[in-house]
Amino acid sequence: MQAKAVFLALIVATVSLSGCFGDQTDEVDAPEVELDNNGIFVTNKSGMPVSEAILDMEFFFSDVGEDGPEPSLGITSSGCIFFIAMEKPMRSCDGGQSWENTADITQAPITSDPYGWVDPVTDRVFNIHMMGLESTWIGWSDNDGESWLGNPHDSGTTPLNDHIKLATGPWTSSGYGAIGGITSTFYEQAVYFCYNKGVGIFCFTSFDGGATFETGGQIYGLASSNGGLHGAITTAPDGTVYVTPRVETPTVLVSKDNGFNWDEKTMGTDAKTPNPRKNSEVATDTQSNAYHVWTGADQGIYMSTSVDSGESWAQDSMRISPVEVISTTFPQIDAGDPGRIAVTYLGSENASLLDTTDIDGNNWTGNGHYAPNGVHYHLYITYSLNALDENPTFHTMRVTQDPVQVGAMCLNSGDCRSDQGGSNRNLLDFNDLHIDREGRVYVAFADGCIAECASLDAPTPADSRASMGGMYYLAKGPSLLVENGELSPLV
Repeated sequence: MQAKAVFLALIVATVSLSGCFGDQTDEVDAPEVELDNNGIFVTNKSGMPVSEAILDMEFFFSDVGEDGPEPSLGITSSGCIFFIAMEKPMRSCDGGQSWENTADITQAPITSDPYGWVDPVTDRVFNIHMMGLESTWIGWSDNDGESWLGNPHDSGTTPLNDHIKLATGPWTSSGYGAIGGITSTFYEQAVYFCYNKGVGIFCFTSFDGGATFETGGQIYGLASSNGGLHGAITTAPDGTVYVTPRVETPTVLVSKDNGFNWDEKTMGTDAKTPNPRKNSEVATDTQSNAYHVWTGADQGIYMSTSVDSGESWAQDSMRISPVEVISTTFPQIDAGDPGRIAVTYLGSENASLLDTTDIDGNNWTGNGHYAPNGVHYHLYITYSLNALDENPTFHTMRVTQDPVQVGAMCLNSGDCRSDQGGSNRNLLDFNDLHIDREGRVYVAFADGCIAECASLDAPTPADSRASMGGMYYLAKGPSLLVENGELSPLV
């Protein structure tokens, strides 16, 4: 990753069975496209520029050194960072200067879908892997990965799972929470495990810290007209749980009783979604306000907020991404104190290629699934310290200097391409963003353009078929937790 070495924003192998890696490596011409600005944006809730200085932030880059498609990450209270993708739970306890694989024989030897989670209350690190489509191998560590335990066959009461996710959160006083309050002496948090089966979403609640999942079932789909793929599980300090189905109208599934009952909330009819689309995501702040982000029909990143713990949602969507970013995917979000959020996504500023011919010979309108070969996708990070205000401000930086992906990327696993220089499913389904206990932001992503590709003036899609794990974190800048003020570099 030559051009990604340490970027300081100054001024201011096994793959999912639903995937479709190909072997064809035809060379594809990709014209060089120059970006028109320095990747620094300060915008309003319409994505338009405002006259305000960018926040004074610096971001540190760390090369994890292992393949990292659809990565998850988390940070324990000791400062150890866990990056989980493919089979290896990678750990750095020196601010990303070095990484090591912490897996032992109790952990999954192969994976068809990886996912990781760090419980922000107990520091338990979860390392889970789908075993084919049949079940999930769930591992956990309570000592920063020095040793692990695991259950190699755990899929709730309903086998045949896919698109697995796990999270933890507080017990409530009703539903499964009434039981959890009694069993919390064994593990104080509820542990949630969700996956899709067919066109339905299934979610389960564990009373023993994630060792087994015996209560739960279908929460969405099958009997309805909507489908089953979903984003990450999010929990709030008041115990509310959120799951986002991947559907045409932006939607959030909400549980107030630890997963016993679920309500469906919709928003975003003004922004809509594209087709194909990827997951939307939810974050909650320290006062249990909620923030839902997704890619809109015009390919911008949009957000709706809830200030009553998910009961109602703003129906006027805010555009998080600058209007100059004309194509996006993989949005992720986390929050600290009220109104203080960070969002990351892959995006392109190659507006000159809009309305040119896409890879199917049609007019390209910005959907990354059909992007022409000259489109360059970069990693962006957006901050807001007043996202709940009537007129919020969003501070965005393009943190990668060379592309993360060139040309189209597969956003529909049933329609991947191998005729543009090898399979474009190399990045898989998502990236990740979390904050630590200081309110410092960390972003995990997979990089398709490494080594020689990173140094080329005009890389082609065939040059960007890697999936190397990488991480950026806030080295210097405002914490998302007010009491911690401005953060200093870890390294």
